[in-house]
Amino acid sequence: MVAYIRKLAVEQQRWLDNESFRDGVALCQMIPGATAMQAAAYVGLRARGVRGAAASFIGFGLPAFGLMIVLSALYSQAHTLPVVVAAFRGLQVIVVAIVANAAVSFGRTSLKTWRSILIALVAAALFGLSVNPIFVIAIAAFLGLVFQDRQFTPRASVNPIGTRRSARPLLLLIGAAASGFTLLFFIQRTLFDLAALMFRIDLFAFGGGFASIPLMFHEIVEVRSWLDSPTFLNGIVLGQITPGPIVITATFVGYQLYGLMGGLIATGGVFLPSFLLVIGTAPYFDRLRRSRSFNQAIGGVLCSFVGLLLTVTVRFAGAISWDVLRLLFAGTAFIALLRKVDILWVVLVGAVLSIILAL
Repeated sequence: MVAYIRKLAVEQQRWLDNESFRDGVALCQMIPGATAMQAAAYVGLRARGVRGAAASFIGFGLPAFGLMIVLSALYSQAHTLPVVVAAFRGLQVIVVAIVANAAVSFGRTSLKTWRSILIALVAAALFGLSVNPIFVIAIAAFLGLVFQDRQFTPRASVNPIGTRRSARPLLLLIGAAASGFTLLFFIQRTLFDLAALMFRIDLFAFGGGFASIPLMFHEIVEVRSWLDSPTFLNGIVLGQITPGPIVITATFVGYQLYGLMGGLIATGGVFLPSFLLVIGTAPYFDRLRRSRSFNQAIGGVLCSFVGLLLTVTVRFAGAISWDVLRLLFAGTAFIALLRKVDILWVVLVGAVLSIILAL
């Protein structure tokens, strides 16, 4: 998705140059949140200020939200039908392959030294012991400060964003968000709890949308038991069908809990930190990138998500009744993803084969 955004913004519309876009992608990779959504917001910020960032952010996420609402409604009505059950049983196996592939992809980019591998293993062990993932992230950040490579070469931004350009709108947005949370607290406490949880999940999702999956699974399934593991896996499946980030699974969770309003509140809660962080940190990106301590801490956090994804892969696998056919499904999907086959094709082919084999 980031590659498509670059083609549109840099080559076709020429809203910003290639160096500025690369700075934006680097920023989005350093801060928590859905990377593609944040890249869209960054383009809008460069082109038209904060209002442009809001327009880009909403426009980019709206198709995925609308489609997920429709799919969630259909799932609620038809998830007990034999053909639907057969499709999702096969797709749950593919989800295991998807998360395993994400762990491998994170590992290739984040685990460069024995120190980074050690941080990932510590994170996997702590998460396996059901330690709160946010606490695991804090430990990983500390280990990153202590163990990570101290040699890095920061590069100054070609065209930095002025702080005055976004400071006042950011404060207004934070005030509006705080007012919204306050109203929810007094009007509908259950919706407030949902929004606050999703906000916290995105706020600690360093490394992009896939980093939110361990956090969301822990909070939704293990801590609060709002959904069971198979239903949550089905939500991830639907999230992969939509043309958006995997964190759109939050919409599915909210819809299953509280209907349309729950889907809307969960979506707003899980995407709000991504937007605010882009607006708030873009003017200070050069300072952040030149900070040795910041880079080391972020490096440790990214290593921890390899361990978190690895542990979640094991837990997702434990929720499935395995047989030879499911093992073949998972192995084939994993190999296809490693070979860069588009994830949408993997999901669609898996659904069709699951239905055919069940007939």
